Amino acid sequence: MSGTQTVAAGPQQQGAQPSEPVSLPAADPEYQELGGSGMAAKYGLAIAGARPNPVAYARRLWVARHFIVAWATARNQALYSGSRLGQLWQVLTPILNVAVYYLIFGILLGTRQGIPDFIVYLVAGVFIFNFMQTAMLYGSRAISDNLNLIRALYFPRASLPIAITIIQLQQLMIAMVILFAVALAQGEPVTWHWLLIVPALSLQFVFNTGLALVVARFGAILTDTSQLLPFVLRTWMYASGVFYSIKIMVGKHRIPGAVTWVLDHNPPLLFIQVIRGQLIKVPATGDPKTATGYANAMFLPPHAWLWLVIWALVVGIGGYLYFWQGEETYGRG
Repeated sequence: MSGTQTVAAGPQQQGAQPSEPVSLPAADPEYQELGGSGMAAKYGLAIAGARPNPVAYARRLWVARHFIVAWATARNQALYSGSRLGQLWQVLTPILNVAVYYLIFGILLGTRQGIPDFIVYLVAGVFIFNFMQTAMLYGSRAISDNLNLIRALYFPRASLPIAITIIQLQQLMIAMVILFAVALAQGEPVTWHWLLIVPALSLQFVFNTGLALVVARFGAILTDTSQLLPFVLRTWMYASGVFYSIKIMVGKHRIPGAVTWVLDHNPPLLFIQVIRGQLIKVPATGDPKTATGYANAMFLPPHAWLWLVIWALVVGIGGYLYFWQGEETYGRG
């Protein structure tokens, strides 16, 4: 058979000269054998903007790591550029938050009763919970606030909520300096236990990133997510022992055992309590009242560190996969 195909011409008009048959090139044998999708796969071609598999997507995020960190740092530096005090607000904001909470909960509501070194207890709770809270609040707008960037450039969209979490981590570092200063001012000794704060915060970073990825996809689907989240987070904050001891509160009220178990294994509470435990020293055994207060205030369920690892892996990996599934949809519509 020849290498061309003959195609008859269409109907002729009356009086027109007969047209010659049109010869077209024969289909490529490789194309006939593999088809369009097979040839694309053979030569490494893919649909523009197509979602890669989770492992390949993670590799793209690793390649984009310098962009992620640079974008996060630039955004962090620009946060207070329009205010008179500028970057000083990164120090003032956590201090003012603690002052307000101490006045309301510590003094007016008396939640400091029975808790040794309440000021360190409170500062640690406020700063650690705020790390998660801000990662979720800003993460919910990671897609909707950056549509122009998403539509102009191609990069892994998970870069944005990850960068949001990095911004909050950078701000937490300033807050942690304040926390250490408060602990020293309150007479807490520097011990090797302080080093355990690093792995605890690393696990919380993974946990927070997973949450930011989840709410980022929610926010891309439902723009009202950022309006609803504050109510969810406020409820979560009251269940996380930020201003008071959950153990003491449970002891004062008849709370079912199942609810108590859920409260004790609440992820933000676990992160807060583990970090509190590294900062606040065990009181002298000669003071039973203080020792009992310490045991209640610093209570942790068995295998607390294992639970931190579980929560970080489950939420981190789950959030990553959930966000990855919507990769092709971000910025459209």
